[in-house]
Amino acid sequence: MEHLGIPDRHRLKVWMKKYKQLGEFGLMDQRGRREEYVDQDRYVKKLKRENSMLKKCLKIWMREVQPISMRRSSK
Repeated sequence: MEHLGIPDRHRLKVWMKKYKQLGEFGLMDQRGRREEYVDQDRYVKKLKRENSMLKKCLKIWMREVQPISMRRSSK
């Protein structure tokens, strides 16, 4: 608190609570933003994370399946 020059202890506690609940997203300035936009942004980010994870899983799966299919075709 002293290091950052924040005089209000209560404000720091509110920020800490928001960070624990929502992570960095909770600390973003939300003034003037409509709730539906916030939810859409969060949803899009979640979908992008899921998409990235699925692409990684697909690569791993393809590496495991490819040698099996190659063995079958060589018989």
